[in-house]
Amino acid sequence: MLYASWSDYKTREVSNRVWAIYAPIALALTLAELLLFESSQLPFYGLCLGVTTGIAFLLFYVGGFGGADSKAFMCIALALPFAPLALFTPLIAEAISPTSQIIFPITIFGNAVLFAAASCIYMILRNFIWHKKTRTKMFAGTLATESIGKKFLVLITGYKMSVSKVKEKWHIFPMEDIDEQDIHLKRKLVIVPRDEGREKIVERLSKAVQESKIDSYVWATPGLPMLIFVTLGLVVALFLGDFVWLLVRFLLRA
Repeated sequence: MLYASWSDYKTREVSNRVWAIYAPIALALTLAELLLFESSQLPFYGLCLGVTTGIAFLLFYVGGFGGADSKAFMCIALALPFAPLALFTPLIAEAISPTSQIIFPITIFGNAVLFAAASCIYMILRNFIWHKKTRTKMFAGTLATESIGKKFLVLITGYKMSVSKVKEKWHIFPMEDIDEQDIHLKRKLVIVPRDEGREKIVERLSKAVQESKIDSYVWATPGLPMLIFVTLGLVVALFLGDFVWLLVRFLLRA
């Protein structure tokens, strides 16, 4: 996972060889352990694999996960279906959730999403500072007509950047596009950026800027190296516990 995180950070890609090596070794070791010592846990192992694989595929197809992220979670399910409490007892006793003892990857996933969500704070602060510094509208032109929900999602996951910089940095994805079919040029927000068509969108935006149809700043988002958060979520789950469960307990008590 450390190597995968490093590769994700450097290139935003992870070679399939990593998972091709990880998966069979993890499966062999876990099956050997369960067959020799805890055969009664085999059905739960199958349940963990099924649930984790289903969630991983679902998030991949809706655009919430990249291919490497989905494969990472499936491999983790093969290697650590249940929290290894005999080896790593979390320092926070209340953070040992029932879910972690049956489907440990869900705990890791929850931690990872929680830590990744913390990046929203940085995005909001950056956007606020940019707005105050430039005294420019965040949603100019037809972007102002977009729904409040879309604006909020863009605000916490992206920031304004010049089209030229978006064009230069391959890991930056535009979060807006323009409709050239309309007589009056229409800008629209793109909530889930994808690799497919990125270059065409950037070219359309660049052309509109050159023709002075839109200003030079557009909404964009960096491709977050999610595997770093997954690895962090794994380490925290092993040594500290389930932070989502801890948060839920705190809110229920409050």
